[in-house]
Amino acid sequence: MCGIIGIVGKEEVAERLVDGLRRMEYRGYDSAGVCTVSGGELIRRRAPGKLSNLVIELARNPAPGTTGIAHTRWATHGAPTAANAHPHATDHLALVHNGIIENFRPLREALTARGRRFESDTDTEVVAHLVSEQVEAGLSPADAVKAVLPQLRGAFALAIAFKAHEDMLIGARLGSPLVVGFGEGETYLGSDALALAPLTQRISYLDEGDWVVITREGAQVFDKDNRPVTREIVASGASAAAIEKGNYRHFMQKEIFEQPTVVAQTLRSYIRQVDQSVALPQFDFDLTGITRVTIVACGTSYYAGLVAKYWFEQFARLPVDIDVASEFRYRDPVLEPGGLALFISQSGETADTLAALRHCKEAGQTIAVVVNVPTSSMAREADLLLPTHAGPEIGVASTKAFTCQLAVLAALAANLAVKRGRMSRAEECDVVSQLVETPSALNAALSHDDEIAAMAHLIAPARDVLYLGRGQDYPLALEGALKLKEISYIHAEGYAAGEMKHGPIALIDEAVPVIVLAPSGPLFEKTVSNMQEVRARGGKIVLISDAEGLAEAGEGCLATIEMPKVHPLIAPLVYAVPVQLLAYHVACVKGTDVDQPRNLAKSVTVE
Repeated sequence: MCGIIGIVGKEEVAERLVDGLRRMEYRGYDSAGVCTVSGGELIRRRAPGKLSNLVIELARNPAPGTTGIAHTRWATHGAPTAANAHPHATDHLALVHNGIIENFRPLREALTARGRRFESDTDTEVVAHLVSEQVEAGLSPADAVKAVLPQLRGAFALAIAFKAHEDMLIGARLGSPLVVGFGEGETYLGSDALALAPLTQRISYLDEGDWVVITREGAQVFDKDNRPVTREIVASGASAAAIEKGNYRHFMQKEIFEQPTVVAQTLRSYIRQVDQSVALPQFDFDLTGITRVTIVACGTSYYAGLVAKYWFEQFARLPVDIDVASEFRYRDPVLEPGGLALFISQSGETADTLAALRHCKEAGQTIAVVVNVPTSSMAREADLLLPTHAGPEIGVASTKAFTCQLAVLAALAANLAVKRGRMSRAEECDVVSQLVETPSALNAALSHDDEIAAMAHLIAPARDVLYLGRGQDYPLALEGALKLKEISYIHAEGYAAGEMKHGPIALIDEAVPVIVLAPSGPLFEKTVSNMQEVRARGGKIVLISDAEGLAEAGEGCLATIEMPKVHPLIAPLVYAVPVQLLAYHVACVKGTDVDQPRNLAKSVTVE
């Protein structure tokens, strides 16, 4: 959600700032802007809509200068207009901001009472005026920022350019990520390492509460108590090539097809093939003492957690609670001693999930984090870090991050089962062999891409679509419905198949396609019985099953999609593929923006 880049450079920066914004388009945004400092002037260019509109504006009205800041905004306070687009400016400075200033209203009222005039509806503009007041009072830029930061409540990453200081930017972070990059005679600020990948591989991650002054010579970092500190410079590992689509039409398509590779990469970190065992990264607490697991996540990560609940309870016999992060703290959950709080996030910066993590930490829970960014805020605060190795995911709708999360959670469930004496050595070897087979099963699922593309036109005209599943396939039904909603804008809902007769069956008619996920096995017959209830009421069924299941129940369906026959442990990973592909191809038929669907952001950094 939103993206920041800043450059104190040796050469003109406007084009490079826009390129940095382009690398953060995956985060989601609805306006963009640039401000450079040149000749003692702030030169600001902004545009609503896509980044291409800003490029057009810069072509008409260039922004010279070797120092500048830029931003892609996802609207919170105020509509996505040019006036509300960042950077916001006063006579002395320009500023960009990720996050949300929760106390902006009383701050704005006080500033207005002191004669300050506002040009936007945003919360961000109050910060620009607060810092500007301090500069007008004679403070240096650094002292002005230092005086203002304690007045702000909420979450923010800030980058500030000053009209009278062409060789300097100031950044600050609280709750939203910000990194510093180091080049040859240049220094950079960015929301993430990917934004800076073409500029440098040498970066420092700012800690919570840090603020930083950057010049061409380097950076001076201060902690939340305004003490000078040193933050380690590390190799980012981010590749500029990571945001290239290659021969694929969309990033989402590319990322769906990367799943066999990235799942294999992820599992290699958790499986010892030499002795057929499941291993976790090193940690300094005893898993056998865990009495309950509390899973907290948002969106697709929450559905991965729902699958993990089945695994933890079935294999490890551990009781599991699961919550969406935005609700977790507000029900004042009972967190008993000996509990493991497990947080799942692609970015590791999701505001609701991070706040829930800190709530659990204060309550004395052991913290485990499944995350795709091992340098993220959540990762740094974990007792047990369980990284996925999906690589950068550019498409807003999560695909490969989801299956990699499932791979890690499956390994964790098996490890917990072994540690608790609930899984024999022979059973552990069997689990490892099944996990090792997952990439080939994913490849087999992907081989049906053409037939899924061919049937997408059957779903595209629908206004409503239902997804049904039982057991572990119920969360997959929820995930399939979410994917279709996200990128095709078709209303879709996922249900436990047995719940159809308790209300949702009233929605069934000949215009409602029903996607049924039903691998052959113990729950197959019951799922098919629910499917027949749908068919009897005119529902058009798409059955996703293996050859055995399709032979038994595929006749009379609108369409069928065959999956390989797999062990129940890895079935959720494999059945994720057809629901992803179906959503993708339906969106292509409808002509929607697959990679950047309307109103959505990749990393939600505000509550």
